[in-house]
Amino acid sequence: MTHSSLFSRATQAILVVLAILLPILGIGPYWTHVGAIAWYYALLAASWALLAGFAGQFSFAHVAFAALGGYASALCIARFGLPLPIAIIVGIVLAMVTGALIGALVLRLSGPYLALFTLAISEIFRMMLIAEENFTRGMLGLPVPGLFQGRSDLPYYYLGLGLVVLALAGMNWLLATRVGLFLRAIREDEGAARASGVDTTRYKILVFVVTSVIAAIAGIYYGHFIGILTPNMAILPEMGLVVAMAVIGGIESLPGAVIGAVVVYLLSESLRSYGEWRFVLMGLALILVQRFAQNGLFPILEQWSRPRRIDRSTAKTASIKEERHAG
Repeated sequence: MTHSSLFSRATQAILVVLAILLPILGIGPYWTHVGAIAWYYALLAASWALLAGFAGQFSFAHVAFAALGGYASALCIARFGLPLPIAIIVGIVLAMVTGALIGALVLRLSGPYLALFTLAISEIFRMMLIAEENFTRGMLGLPVPGLFQGRSDLPYYYLGLGLVVLALAGMNWLLATRVGLFLRAIREDEGAARASGVDTTRYKILVFVVTSVIAAIAGIYYGHFIGILTPNMAILPEMGLVVAMAVIGGIESLPGAVIGAVVVYLLSESLRSYGEWRFVLMGLALILVQRFAQNGLFPILEQWSRPRRIDRSTAKTASIKEERHAG
């Protein structure tokens, strides 16, 4: 394991411990609530970073899968009277099957064609949620039962944090296998990967299904936490926010996408008193990150250990050359 990898894991461990301790240190119920919602966006941003940053598939249907998972779980309870655990499983399985079907349909496309097709799918799904108001209650909102007794947001905060940690562990494991190698090959040059014998369509569908399931889990968590779902979950600005979070944190870094989501959402809440100007400030922040840290914020933390390592290596090389010259 390299020095930079150890540094990265140590940094992630410190951040997880800090996230665990924050409610204990007394951040208050409001920021606990905000943090619980931030974990929803962290799940979306990290899974989208896996899809776009590591597999090169720019899908704009990610928030639609979150809405699909949330609505499926809620409707199974409200309309069919299924127990909560069964309803959650149905939501996950439905997202898995839908992701496989849509992936098989659209992932032969690439670039702007894939983006436009998935955007259309997301918008069609949102319009269906609005139109079928007798079933989904449309813009009135669909009530969703909570997961825990009581009115405290603390259990949801820790549940969301646990889901983020598990999702990161699962995605990192996937990237450490041959699948991860194939996904990177597809991102760099799909034609060359196909010529090398990689079944590109198969692995693109696989990563699409994995990220769709994580998005659905995020939507289920969000719905049962907030207590109501509306079609606004799947609007384009929500997808744009998820993309901005992943880019600011680091689109080729899963922990970076999580950090980007948390930072952006907390910053958005901190600037709420500025009204619509907060979106201008958020846009400015995105421009600055793209100008001065194109790989995102988290890779900058990872690079802190590299200059000292390079300096020691350079000094050692210089010392060896000086000894040889003296000899």
